[in-house]
Formats: sequence, structure tokens, C-alpha cells
Amino acid sequence: MSEARAGMLLLATPALLDPNFADSVVLLLDVDDDGALGVVLNRPSAVRVDDVLDAWTDVVSEPDVLFHGGPVGTDGALAVALLRDADDAPVGFRALEGRLGLVDLDTPVELIEGSLAELRIFAGYAGWGAAQLDGEIAEGSWYVVPAESVDAFRIDTAELWREVLRRQPGELAWHSTRPFDPELN
Repeated sequence: MSEARAGMLLLATPALLDPNFADSVVLLLDVDDDGALGVVLNRPSAVRVDDVLDAWTDVVSEPDVLFHGGPVGTDGALAVALLRDADDAPVGFRALEGRLGLVDLDTPVELIEGSLAELRIFAGYAGWGAAQLDGEIAEGSWYVVPAESVDAFRIDTAELWREVLRRQPGELAWHSTRPFDPELN
């Protein structure tokens, strides 16, 4: 297991009982001594981007819906993006890991357009107070694994949790075959 830091993924384990995070994949956006912040990658909503952020409609990746980023701040939005060229970061882009980063949605779209290979918008986020995430990891609620830049932009996110686990080394990959409902095993 790796240390939790920005750009890493959290995969909910069966021990995590919070229904907000059951079988979720969370991309960590910020981790420091004050806490951690991330977005859930595998919870698309039925709300179309053009219904709430019309200016971003032509830039957002398919599916062109908002994603439920987490239970905190659901009236706000965060945008995760992948640059076309790591050496060509536009105004309003903050790098996380390599070409992956955040886009300030207050930036005029015309300053960003053409610089991004992918963009996904999340309503809300997942947040943890100081040492809270470390405690949850220590109690076995989360697997901490490296992210691949494509994880945040998959069109079909239904199998993302399993796909990320399958590519992990050793016994961790075995968890990808567990049934979602252990009673059916």
C-alpha cells in the first residue's frame, strides 16, 4: 500500500460501512496536515453539464453529466482535467500528477479550450479532517493505490473499482473478484 497523497486513489474496502462510499473510487486532490480532499470517480448523476454549467458543455468529456464528487459541498463544483501536453498548462490549471490536475471553473473557457484532452466536473467532494483519513486507512476502510490518468475519465464507471483492483500487484488484486453482496457467495 502507498501513502495517501494527491493524485492517489482510495478504493473503499468491504469494511467501510458509510453508504456514501460503498464500492467507491476516490481521486485524492489535496492531502496535508489539515486533512484531505478528493472526488468520487464512479458516481455519475443524471444532471447534464449543459443544465448547470453551459459554458463548459463543449469541453467536458463523455458522458456529459455531472458526477457526484462526494457528500460535502454539493452545491459547488470541481473540475478534474488531463492536459494534452504537460508543457502547455493554461491559466486556471493546477497540476496534481503529471498531466492530471484541477481546472478553476471561473476561468473563461476560451483560455482553456484546446489545452485539455479530458475534463470531468464533480458536484461536491469527499473531505477528511486532520488525521481522519489516516485513521480510516489504518482501520482497513480504504485501499490506497496509484492512479492512472485515464481513471478519472472513463465513460463507463460501473466496473472502475474492480478494474483498478485487478491491476494491483499481489494479493490485493484478488479482492477484485469478491461479490458486491457477500451473501450471494
